[in-house]
Amino acid sequence: MHSFEELSSGFATKFNTAHFPSEPASLYDPAVYFLGIGGKRIRPVMCLMGNELFGDIDPDAWHLAAAIELFHNFTLIHDDIMDKAPLRRGMQTVHEKYGMSTALLAGDVMLVVAYEYINKVGPTHIRQLLHLFNATAKEVCEGQQLDMDFETRETVGLNEYLSMIRLKTSVLLAASLRMGSILGGAGLGNQQHLYEFGQHLGLAFQIQDDYLDAFGDPAKFGKQVGGDIVAGKKTFLLIKALETAAPAQLKEMKELEKAPAPEKIEGMLRLFKACGVDAWARELKDRYIQTALQHLEDIAVLSRRKEPLAQLASFLVQREY
Repeated sequence: MHSFEELSSGFATKFNTAHFPSEPASLYDPAVYFLGIGGKRIRPVMCLMGNELFGDIDPDAWHLAAAIELFHNFTLIHDDIMDKAPLRRGMQTVHEKYGMSTALLAGDVMLVVAYEYINKVGPTHIRQLLHLFNATAKEVCEGQQLDMDFETRETVGLNEYLSMIRLKTSVLLAASLRMGSILGGAGLGNQQHLYEFGQHLGLAFQIQDDYLDAFGDPAKFGKQVGGDIVAGKKTFLLIKALETAAPAQLKEMKELEKAPAPEKIEGMLRLFKACGVDAWARELKDRYIQTALQHLEDIAVLSRRKEPLAQLASFLVQREY
């Protein structure tokens, strides 16, 4: 069995290859540039881990992992356009550097190449894998649309937000694990437990993300806290605060909307703590991670084979950056 770090290193080596033709450079250079920005490569490595849970890594799992990473990056290029984001991981986004039209096409061609990688998978599982890949891709689009819809709405319920996060973030983590397990010959019950592990881990991951943006240590988090507060983003914390705040607190929140950034951050964090949403978020995250770990426990393979996934789960939800 390999750790996440070992598989991540192996994937990085294999993925560091030419995925695109050289011409026209005006189309393919932006795609290469964006992949070069890097990232944790969590999703493709989860595919490899889902595969290794049931035996030796199938050579086709590397093709599938590459497809997942290309699909994920396609969504990020388009997300950045929709969010009008100038930077990703401190680097210029594709639409900022190369223009909107080129960014759209660079994302599109990345998706096409993702399907080329899936097409390299042997015939035994390809129909099942394509069905899951396509269903997941549609769900990710649905989640992104809901996220945009929520931006213009006055209020969003907690269950609505959870549903959006499940679609936008969790299903790709879950499907990455499940696709790997399909290649590994996992039975339907084991596939479903692994998928649920991924879904609940994804929700816990997002809660941790929202929590760190508000209460993280800037030195460890790598950026100033309170970015979501300044942007007025609907997060787990804000939605819960709006649901639990007293009338006077709601009035103060409304007044803080127009305040300068430092004052807005300080005031909202004080109100979050007064409403108890910091402790609530930690408890909710723990509930999701415990559910995830129970599904992992219920998978019918030797416990030692599950250790790398349990360690990854622990890292993702206890990280401080």
